[in-house]
Amino acid sequence: MTRSTILPSVLLGALLFLNACHHEKPALPAPAPESGYPAAVARIVESKCAISGCHNAGSYQVSGGGLLLDTWAHLFDGGNTGNCVVPYNLENSSLLYFTNRFADLGLIPPDNMKMPYNYPSLSRDEYLVLRDWVAAGAPDKDGNIPFAAQAQTRQKIYLSLQGCDLIAVIDAEKKVVMRFISVGKTAAIENPHCVRVSPDGKFAYVSFLGGEYLQKINTETDEVVDELYLGTGSWNVFQISPDGKQILISDWRPQPDGKMVLVNTDPMEVVSQYTGVFSYPHGIASNAAFNTFYITGQYGNVVFKLNTQQPSVQQISIDGSAPKLIAGIRDPHEILMVPDGSKYFLTCEHSNEVRVMDAHADTLIRAIPVGAKPQEMAISIKRHIIFVTCMEDEMAAFGYKGAVYAINYDSYETTRIDGPFYQPHGVAVDDAHDQFFVASRNANLDGPAPHHASTCAGRNGYYHVFDLNTFQRVQRRFEVGVEPYSADVRFK
Repeated sequence: MTRSTILPSVLLGALLFLNACHHEKPALPAPAPESGYPAAVARIVESKCAISGCHNAGSYQVSGGGLLLDTWAHLFDGGNTGNCVVPYNLENSSLLYFTNRFADLGLIPPDNMKMPYNYPSLSRDEYLVLRDWVAAGAPDKDGNIPFAAQAQTRQKIYLSLQGCDLIAVIDAEKKVVMRFISVGKTAAIENPHCVRVSPDGKFAYVSFLGGEYLQKINTETDEVVDELYLGTGSWNVFQISPDGKQILISDWRPQPDGKMVLVNTDPMEVVSQYTGVFSYPHGIASNAAFNTFYITGQYGNVVFKLNTQQPSVQQISIDGSAPKLIAGIRDPHEILMVPDGSKYFLTCEHSNEVRVMDAHADTLIRAIPVGAKPQEMAISIKRHIIFVTCMEDEMAAFGYKGAVYAINYDSYETTRIDGPFYQPHGVAVDDAHDQFFVASRNANLDGPAPHHASTCAGRNGYYHVFDLNTFQRVQRRFEVGVEPYSADVRFK
């Protein structure tokens, strides 16, 4: 069965929430005393932003890009392209970008995009009030920081920004970015590649293509709290044990450099290394005991089966022919084990299919055709569905690129989900809130124009949110930083 949710391309050109205010200059309203902003911020926002023709209740849906600024609480609902103020983060709060006219204080927008529109620009003192307020966490008049409540239980989605050395933290309820976490060890971009959250939801971990560490994030405070030196490598994908005490991580290099490293998480230390036989090891799945691992060989038709008790490594052919480690056969990218451990799914990016393998007999169960260049997968245990991002599906008639496939992992019934994607890659399922998130890399110049500039080299990508039951999309494109890549949800 095929069901599409194609939305008109005009939605991608929806009114931008900070530069779409075109109106005659009205009389300035008096500040609203119950707005919830600190007094100094309120004087600026209420007199120059939350006004007729722009971001007040009567105008924000038409000429204000969906961004309502009349109260502090409404501000953090975000607009048509997501959140314009991210607490503590100056570089990725677009409110600061569009209102800045001072080169020494950051990026400056073109004259036709500056805010306030049809009003004098903010003075330096006014701009510094906003800037200092965001740097302090953008508190309300009583000092409350946005999204700080329920820190132990708040549901979040973690998204790696491979081009910025950042992890974006998305609030599951409001669906907007609530924090950015700086990761990496050096001034150079180290390309945070894979992000995964421990089964208990207490920690997130991140690996780096261009770095030498595995870093650990406390999901209550959203701060890096520990790290492990792994040495030179291309640290790609990792799997966390069911008890959260160990991690197996792949070093994506050809033989003999490609290897697998087993580490403890508390304290963070290397336990074992497995070398010499792996060629471009990438995706990882494991049995419940976390001692037998299935590892994709990125190029060829092979899954490596690693037994860490013996230890031993087998090469399993995924198509019945002789095992080959040569690009252009099947090229299995990612792997995902079903909850009962009986079978695993493989995205084969060369043959454009998902292969289902028997985890006990090591034989092929089924090959499921999908779109071009299938990449990442995420599972809904609640719905028994595996979501697959196909990064290069052509959608020329709509100006997009890519699709998502939903596969029932019991019946193999498949549904194609179309939308305003551009190179979709990371995907995460939030069963608790009946939604799933799809991140579009948007790396090509012919993709949708970003809403605002980035301090990182490259073009901003974005994510969409879908209803898990209907596959219908929330009517917003949430812009984020450069190269959104890997995503995971806090509480499964």
